[in-house]
Amino acid sequence: MSVGTFIIIVLYVIEFSVLITLGYMSYKMPSFLKGKSQKNPEGDEDIRNTSQNYIYAGILLMIVAILFNTYIVVEGTPLEAHMMEWLNIVIRLLHITFGIAWIGASFYFVFLENALNRTEDVRDELAGNLWAVHGGGFYYLEKYKVAPKTIPKHLHWFKYEAYFTWLSGFCLLFVVYYFNASAFLIDKNVLDITATEGILIGVGSFIVGWLIYDKMCKSSLIKNQLAFALVGFAFLIAFAWFYCHVFSARAAYIHFGAMIGSLMVANVFFVIIPGQKEMVRCANLGIPLDPSLGKKALARSLHNNYFTLPVLFVMVSNHFPSTFGYEYPWLMLAIISLGAAGVKHYLNLKEQKHLNVWILPVSVVILLAACFISAPSTNPYECKKEVSFTEVNEIIQKRCTQCHSSAPTDDVYTTAPNGVKYDTPQDIYTKRDLIMQRVVVTKTMPQNNKTNITEEERNTIRCWIEQGASLK
Repeated sequence: MSVGTFIIIVLYVIEFSVLITLGYMSYKMPSFLKGKSQKNPEGDEDIRNTSQNYIYAGILLMIVAILFNTYIVVEGTPLEAHMMEWLNIVIRLLHITFGIAWIGASFYFVFLENALNRTEDVRDELAGNLWAVHGGGFYYLEKYKVAPKTIPKHLHWFKYEAYFTWLSGFCLLFVVYYFNASAFLIDKNVLDITATEGILIGVGSFIVGWLIYDKMCKSSLIKNQLAFALVGFAFLIAFAWFYCHVFSARAAYIHFGAMIGSLMVANVFFVIIPGQKEMVRCANLGIPLDPSLGKKALARSLHNNYFTLPVLFVMVSNHFPSTFGYEYPWLMLAIISLGAAGVKHYLNLKEQKHLNVWILPVSVVILLAACFISAPSTNPYECKKEVSFTEVNEIIQKRCTQCHSSAPTDDVYTTAPNGVKYDTPQDIYTKRDLIMQRVVVTKTMPQNNKTNITEEERNTIRCWIEQGASLK
């Protein structure tokens, strides 16, 4: 047994032992702390919650360590691609699940704030109330102007949805783009940088983005909503332009969404939750509360609410090359982000019963503009001769089957992406519309033009398809 293998085995034993211990502690912690100090039950509750948070964080770190060790073991073997694919599936599912919970909570509480009854039969201590019916039951909700006289023992905090959405998204960014940075993150035709430089730029941009945005929120600009919205939009599009001039277009879109998502979770971690904790502390001690804390938290929550639709678009954009494959991909991001935010603004106003007749139509027109602007030319290239299938097949076998075949030879893909294969003439004919969209119109395949397909070859494929895609 080599020294390296022995070390890996020892690490596995340690990691699994720690994981089992932490799991046992999380199971026993509630009963261990129960009744430890009858004089201070609230303190016990805080200790239990804090302890469990550390335990859960430790469990998560151990799982990450085990996965990292496993990656080291399978790296360079046929199992590497298999493991990466399953990591992609599992983390993507977690990301979507936590994201639904977070965005759903954001939508609900902004709706609640907008729809509160603030005038009819509202007690002096309340900011408003709302009757609702859902799932076969009636619900009555009240919002306090500051805080109730007595803080309930069990108080639900909406924070873990945000934290785990960001953590799973950050892990997904590594699995899809950073572990295969040379293939998915870096496009030498955009900027010739190393994978390490690309990763550092990506992660560093999230920090820079937060520092700029947070500075904006703390400046006098926040007092003018329209000015803040205009400057904020320009700030976001500047980042979109930057990403599109550093990374591959698809990676640029994902980083744009990840940057906005980082702003959202930082709002929760640095502003919203600390403000809420201070509210609870002051209420428990019976001391006056600074009302600006609640206003700042509400403002950041509202920002997050407007961020959601652009982020959701980015999450699905990699399936639609007409967006990131456009000549100016940052412009598509700008148009769709503006239109999506406009739709959300209309919905927010509607919940407040402040209907505006022009916001929704204008937002829809803006979104439709993206479709028309990105439309390909109907006759960009004149076909001077009849193209045979033999010519097209030669191009596809030379430029495409490294990935899209039953036995890929690519250094990243060991199975055909999305199951698309060009092994037979019928395979190519069946996928002719897909080939037209990805290879000819959007030029997003081959990935980052890894196989150096030429414009002449793309036009040859176009002519073949426009001439009827004959297999003769």
